[in-house]
Amino acid sequence: MELKIVATRYFGQPIKRNEDPRLLRGQALFVDDVNLPGMLHVAFLRSDHAHARINSIDVSAALEREGIVAVYTAADLGDYWQPGPLLVPPPPIERLTFNQRTQVPLAKEKVTHVGEPIAMIVAISRYVAEDALFDIIVDFEPLDAAVDLEQSLEKDAPVIHDGLDSNLAAHVIQEKGSYAAIRDTADVVIKRRFYYDRGVAAAMENRGVIADWDAKNEYLKIWDTTQAPIPIRNGLAAMLGLSESQVQVIAPFLGGGFGPKIMMFYPEEVLIPWAAIQIGKPVKWIEDRQENFFATTHERGQIHDAEIALTKDGKILGVHDVFLHDTGAYAPYGLTVPINSQCTLLGPYDVPNYYSEFKVVFTNKTIVTPYRGAGRQHGVFVMERLLDIAAKELNIDRVEIRKKNYIPPDKFPYDNEIIYQDFAPLVYDSGNYLPALERAAEMIGYENFIKKEQPRLRKEGKCVGLGIVSYVEGTGIGPYEGARVKVDASGKINVAT
Repeated sequence: MELKIVATRYFGQPIKRNEDPRLLRGQALFVDDVNLPGMLHVAFLRSDHAHARINSIDVSAALEREGIVAVYTAADLGDYWQPGPLLVPPPPIERLTFNQRTQVPLAKEKVTHVGEPIAMIVAISRYVAEDALFDIIVDFEPLDAAVDLEQSLEKDAPVIHDGLDSNLAAHVIQEKGSYAAIRDTADVVIKRRFYYDRGVAAAMENRGVIADWDAKNEYLKIWDTTQAPIPIRNGLAAMLGLSESQVQVIAPFLGGGFGPKIMMFYPEEVLIPWAAIQIGKPVKWIEDRQENFFATTHERGQIHDAEIALTKDGKILGVHDVFLHDTGAYAPYGLTVPINSQCTLLGPYDVPNYYSEFKVVFTNKTIVTPYRGAGRQHGVFVMERLLDIAAKELNIDRVEIRKKNYIPPDKFPYDNEIIYQDFAPLVYDSGNYLPALERAAEMIGYENFIKKEQPRLRKEGKCVGLGIVSYVEGTGIGPYEGARVKVDASGKINVAT
């Protein structure tokens, strides 16, 4: 039977983005562009202490200021005051300890990081609301803060959460084979400590939430700088005692997401809709740049003590990695980030023996949630640096040492014998990594660079190098995928994935 290749309009072709004309003409709608009749504005009083007890909060002077509509503290929320949900429970790993602590809408008896919200002021303008922040008097009892990742686990460290006897949020061990059994048989053992520091996104558009409650129709409309409008809608409906059909969450254009805007649920997301219902008017909050640095979640800080055991010809016998993960004051995403680090470290390599142990640590710092990479690059960084160091020590080319250790095609499906964040064994169904690396090296002129260009440039005093990295990333964590297809009466089809 003759097969005909049919030309397509879209597959394999460069496609113009539908949204670009609106963005380029300044016609795109962002949350701060939404202005409704009678809209009120919110400012939050935030802690300037990393760790302190709250003895009392006096808001009486703020309430007397002209233009102030309401001032709320944790005591005003009643039963609505609840810790946020644990978004991702720990996977079923045998050697696992987990202490659940999630963020609260407003600090009640204690503040656990700088920037934690204590009171919410609703006013006729943001200017009036900001001025009223200085009217609120909080009697703090400052406490020692746990900020150093290693020191926070020491016996005499200040304990952040009442009900726990330490700052240990989680302890996980996963093992494949027996690294201890092969370590002494290795020709070379390389050990290093790797530091991966914290970071914070600085999107062009900070976070923002607007809520408008239609009391007659019992319908709540929310504009939110979120990457997860459907889960936000479902969660807020449950919190507010509404059906999902009574709540609409609009996520318009985002001026940068990077991961922290998929966090659920920020205190502001919980409080702004609640305030709109209480007051009966639209309520708006837009994060300022200072707030962004301590109210929006951070990315992970980790310390890895890692070693790799090899034969003299560069074959990996095993990897041993023990690391600490800084989760900040709370852990709403459970073990998502450190599990990603633990599992992604193995990459495309045939590692017969692997010991991985990590401790998640509560610190008096901003909450850590998944950013782009969500911990994967930490594991990749550790493995790739170990391989680079091993290549140098064994006098093996960096490309060659990777080629030696790739999982061969005949070993697939390849079972890494540890549990991934999707609660299932980490099994690679298929792969053929060697041709990809060989092709990449050819395309960038690797041999010519290493043998000719780099030596020539170094003679000229120029420090020019070339980084080589291989990794396998778990994506589309299932067992679900989603798409929305809408067919209009005109025959036009809209697809969103």
